[in-house]
Amino acid sequence: MQSSKSVLVSAAALLAALAVAPAMAQSAHDAHAAHSHAAPAAEPAPVPAQRWATDAPLREGMRGIRQAVQALEHYEHGHMDAVQARNTAQHIDEAVKGMIAACKLKPDADAALHGLLAKFLVGAKAVRESEEAPAAAIADMRAALARYPQLFDDVEWNTPAD
Repeated sequence: MQSSKSVLVSAAALLAALAVAPAMAQSAHDAHAAHSHAAPAAEPAPVPAQRWATDAPLREGMRGIRQAVQALEHYEHGHMDAVQARNTAQHIDEAVKGMIAACKLKPDADAALHGLLAKFLVGAKAVRESEEAPAAAIADMRAALARYPQLFDDVEWNTPAD
């Protein structure tokens, strides 16, 4: 069990990382109150010798994010309006919130995951605040999606959806 000081440090680090998405910060902090987490990695997490295990909430959340990011391709091509894009960004925020609430990963895996989640929160915020598709932010979310299977053992990640 971690000391109160390390729990406070972890919570403070998480809140700092979530400052990019103020609407999510309070709910994410509330979700983390039940357990502590390692601080998000400042640098991209190195690929582990053995990918970290996943659980159902992580896999479900990442699939939801992948679907939303793929849908944003329509925004980039002008086939989705800003309101639809904001709604899609909300799906990303909800998936992140769900993963944070259900997270039971080991500290190193947790830190790597939070590095990815921060990119999704930043990207979703950029989509919400833009009247046209923020190409760089969407590309960053795609890069985070590509990074996920390098870090986490999700055997169904590359299985085509029915």
